[in-house]
Amino acid sequence: MSLTIDITGLPDERLLFTPSPLGELNAMLHVLAEPAHHPALHGWAGCTAAVIPPELSERLLEADFLWRSSRADFLVPGLPGATLDEELDAIDRIDDELYVAAALITTCGSSRLTRRMGSPLTDPDANERARELALARGPRQAAFADRLLADPPAVRALVRRMLEDCRSAFFADAWQRVLPDLAADARRKADLLARRGLAEALADVSPSVTLDQGGDGRRRIVIDKLQDSATSGTDSGGVTFIPTAFGRPHLLVVHASGWRPVLQYPVAEAGLPEPVSLALVQQRLEALAHPVRLRLARTMARGPHTTGELASAWQLSAPEVSRHLAVLRKAGLLTTRRRGRYMLYELDLAGSARLGSDFLEAVLR
Repeated sequence: MSLTIDITGLPDERLLFTPSPLGELNAMLHVLAEPAHHPALHGWAGCTAAVIPPELSERLLEADFLWRSSRADFLVPGLPGATLDEELDAIDRIDDELYVAAALITTCGSSRLTRRMGSPLTDPDANERARELALARGPRQAAFADRLLADPPAVRALVRRMLEDCRSAFFADAWQRVLPDLAADARRKADLLARRGLAEALADVSPSVTLDQGGDGRRRIVIDKLQDSATSGTDSGGVTFIPTAFGRPHLLVVHASGWRPVLQYPVAEAGLPEPVSLALVQQRLEALAHPVRLRLARTMARGPHTTGELASAWQLSAPEVSRHLAVLRKAGLLTTRRRGRYMLYELDLAGSARLGSDFLEAVLR
């Protein structure tokens, strides 16, 4: 499985390495929403959560699906600004249809409904489908989708104010602390690109990012990701690489139609392997040996899913998904909870971590 970015004919000058205030705030919000993804940041997450004003904490909880299991594309800018205000101003210039589509992708789960249907703002069928998908994700997502579809400008203003309030609550100090390292890493990557070429620069970004130079003259950036999909940096004018101190272990890629491809990568950081039981390793490796179960595990690592959502995402029947889930659950790799008439399945990250840090990083990539 991989995501490819076509850069055939794209000059290297159009490959941009630069920090992004909004991109780093997005990564921090994800850490606060999913601290289990980031064991090395448990201390920061606990201390930060304790100082956030209660009213802001409530608003962040209401909107956390914008950055919890997937990220709204507008939170990872293709052309980063020098300040958070510059990047928020750029979001304000996005039209309502593009903004709503990006927000609904996170609200409704993995279904990019606007690619196959009209805009939910103008197409009644797409509107109904968006509300149905949001309802399956939970009452908060359903309420957000209803408000967004009814009054996009008002919701956009609320989201902007919330992000601005994060700056004074915790972001400004953290950004000032990490910016020098992020800027230095971006300069090093740009220097590698200029002196040694793109292949070496990508290798320094991550072992999961490579350059494919085919015999047909085409050039592609290949990223090990959950899905098999492709986009073009040539058609969108370039590709942006954003270093992050708070994003590890995620390798985040914005690749939706209408957006400049962006790859947010973690800066180098030492990791510590965890000892595991041999019996537990054997049991769990056997459960994960099947390629379909491994795909399901990677999907569920990003958040809870219903059987129907998993079946739709991978074009499987519901009974087939249920059989694979039973194997994973017997191995102690899943947690479950009921929401109304839906049973939600999620990968147990704490249990999965016993397989080692390399596995956890790969499954969360």
